Amino acid sequence: MKLVFATHNENKFAEVKVLMPSHIQLVSLTDIGCTEDIPETGSTLKANAQIKADYVTEKFNLSCFADDTGLLVNALNDAPGVYSARYAGEQKSAEDNMNKLLMALKGQSDRKARFSTVIALNLNDERYSFEGTVEGEIVHQKKGAGGFGYDPIFRPDGYDKTFAELPLETKNKIGHRGKAILLLIRFLENSKSR
Repeated sequence: MKLVFATHNENKFAEVKVLMPSHIQLVSLTDIGCTEDIPETGSTLKANAQIKADYVTEKFNLSCFADDTGLLVNALNDAPGVYSARYAGEQKSAEDNMNKLLMALKGQSDRKARFSTVIALNLNDERYSFEGTVEGEIVHQKKGAGGFGYDPIFRPDGYDKTFAELPLETKNKIGHRGKAILLLIRFLENSKSR
């Protein structure tokens, strides 16, 4: 089965590809010749994921899934949320985003946060969605060289390391995207056996 993951983010694609069963041929937007940056104009993570999946299905007529992820910080009324990728501006710089967030939390004792990923799947003219979340907190300074996005400043509950310090295998098992992808894979496995 060929399935498009509607992303240009190579890090995210690599993270998801290792989780996919071998019978699913995962391809990216680049692989199908889609060079456009699909606008995320939704007001929720689910809406943004669906917009991206619909774009690929309508334009390329392919089965597709897309995700949108938000970092929701308690002390900031769940910001940056749906604007996580462009929190510090349209340049979508992870460094700028982390610096802005650390500044916004300066002097805050409540550093609780959660990552949430919503996946929208378009398959056989039907739409499905899956969600994964992970609770944690924002640390005071960047730690670790792995991962991407906000990983160097997010420490998941029950761990003393940030996502950027944890092995990818661990991050995929406990993380928001990994949990959502697992639900997607289970669904695909069940629909295959029907």
